Amino acid sequence: MLTRNDEPAVASGPSRNRLAKARSVTWLGQTTASVCWIGSMLTSGVESTGDWLQLFAASAWLLANIVTIVTADGD
Repeated sequence: MLTRNDEPAVASGPSRNRLAKARSVTWLGQTTASVCWIGSMLTSGVESTGDWLQLFAASAWLLANIVTIVTADGD
């Protein structure tokens, strides 16, 4: 006997929105830029107060991008 499966085969709601947002050019570009900024700061050395401020700024930018994905709702 065949039974009907009412569960969707594809993710829906918040997880689907997160995936779509993570694949967007805007989010990928900003995340890549912040990771590159962090990498350049770490490879060039963090010696002055300005270097630390740049590292904190890049880290905050990356954190904001990650929070955007985690808190994405099913718009």
